Amino acid sequence: MIQSSELILNPDGSVYHLNLLPEHIAHDIIFVGDQNRVEKITKHFDSIEFSTQKREFKTQTGMYKGKRMSVMSTGIGPDNIDIVMNELDALVNIDLKTRTIKENLTSLNIVRIGTSGSLQADIPVDSFVMSSHGLGLDNMLRSYLIDAVSEKDIEEAFINQTNWDLRKGRPYVIKGSESLAKKFESNQIHKGFTGTAGGFYGPQGRVLRLGIQDVDLNTKMDAFNYNGIQMTNLEMETAAIYGLGKLLGHQCLSLNAIIANRANGTFSEDPYKAVDALIEYALDKLAE
Repeated sequence: MIQSSELILNPDGSVYHLNLLPEHIAHDIIFVGDQNRVEKITKHFDSIEFSTQKREFKTQTGMYKGKRMSVMSTGIGPDNIDIVMNELDALVNIDLKTRTIKENLTSLNIVRIGTSGSLQADIPVDSFVMSSHGLGLDNMLRSYLIDAVSEKDIEEAFINQTNWDLRKGRPYVIKGSESLAKKFESNQIHKGFTGTAGGFYGPQGRVLRLGIQDVDLNTKMDAFNYNGIQMTNLEMETAAIYGLGKLLGHQCLSLNAIIANRANGTFSEDPYKAVDALIEYALDKLAE
């Protein structure tokens, strides 16, 4: 039996942060960072059966072309992903009344839709990137037992090629869902290797008033190459989603609309159009 201090429930029996009961979520779930983006997706739904919000966590569940789906905002960063993934898993794999783990476990399909900037010149603005792997620079997943799911050879190559300072923690690499990747692949999609930072400024090489530990890190990441695998984009959620998804037994895939290209200094003339196009693409692929 899981103690009430470990699995915290609201007075109505819903999980603490997400404010959800098991019947509120679908098997297919779309993650977005921004709570305002939830309705940009569900406006395409045929119907909405449920909606709730607590803090930055907003969820709507409904039907799209005959498929029941949920859309959920996670907020920003690996710490929020830790909350969302664990509480989602609790909804389907823990009996909330008895506080015991179910004998038969459920695997959810989780697709993240986000925006990002490309690190490589051959991935233009307004294109889509599907992350084959997530590279975690954030250290959150190291609180769990990840040796069985991490790609240690790629981790070592990244540490060596970038001269990574291990005082910041050991980077981890997790592969995304191969079954979902097959469902979403097309000539519209670039396969990517996505870095996940633990912050927006210093951890991503931005300098305002504070000096950073390695001013050349972004250049080193741009040049990283492991058997043809190169970093394509940098954001703040993908590796954490992949890692917890793999550990918990869920199928996870991250999609990004590329709205900037740092290699050639370009920015999308209409980033909202690019995001909308990715939303419609993802919805149709999930509904197939």
